[in-house]
Amino acid sequence: MLPHASLSGIRIFETVARRGSFKAAAAELSLTPSAVSHAMATLERALGVTLFEREGRPIRLTASGEVLVRHVGAAFAELRRGFESVAAQKGRGILHVHSAPSFAYAWLSPRLPRFMAEHPGLEVRLAAGTDYARFATDDVDCDIVYGPVRAADVIAVPIAEETVTPLCTPAFAERIAKPADVLAHNLIVSGNKQVRWPHWLDRNGLASRGVHTLRFDRSFLAIGAAADGLGVALESTLLAARELASGRLVAPLLGRSQSIRYAGHHLVYPRDHERRPIVRLFIDWIAREMALSPALAGPDGP
Repeated sequence: MLPHASLSGIRIFETVARRGSFKAAAAELSLTPSAVSHAMATLERALGVTLFEREGRPIRLTASGEVLVRHVGAAFAELRRGFESVAAQKGRGILHVHSAPSFAYAWLSPRLPRFMAEHPGLEVRLAAGTDYARFATDDVDCDIVYGPVRAADVIAVPIAEETVTPLCTPAFAERIAKPADVLAHNLIVSGNKQVRWPHWLDRNGLASRGVHTLRFDRSFLAIGAAADGLGVALESTLLAARELASGRLVAPLLGRSQSIRYAGHHLVYPRDHERRPIVRLFIDWIAREMALSPALAGPDGP
């Protein structure tokens, strides 16, 4: 039966089955929808079975189609692993990474030159967004997620325990000796995050919410605003590592207040991706980089 079914037709079938649409498959493969439809009709004639129920959207696989896609999907996954193994041995290949925006900007991007120096033939494609990667349909090898991990059948590895504490310029810090002193300053608000000013104020026995005149939807923007002297930001020392190392920001209450520590970011990837050499390279590199990163945490309790 196999000699009568072209490899290109089988590849198109796998893409249509995975995407659930002739149009989406055509876009992924740079074909026209009519070419995809024609290829599927040719494959069905060659096999002597109907593979798709074409009524409704998205299209659905028939029982025969379900049987075939299990084998075809596994075969293509094995092929991809084989090609990646060869590419990794030669230092070549493409790594697709999706990341939460602030982590991508503040932590990952500054360190990527070291990763690429270790693997000079490897191409890295980094996309950032607050949405989660859809491994079934997106061309993503791994995702760095902020907040709860909601994907099913994945491995989620906490990247690091982060310390969240007030951050400001050295000039502001001269007037901040105890937790209550932050209330005399503009408290920069960063949305879309798990730990916010009310959490820290409550942890430190302060009822007032303080004055807020700046609000951002990304942590890296709040960190930048604090470094520019626009107020005090409550942020992760992991994400603010560059500004803290350069001295643009300091943590005046670290060791003198109750910081909040938590695992905010996770490295997430499908279980079957763990065996892919390129993904393994990235997983191991992140672990090494975290081990090298200076830990900024005070003896102030959990």
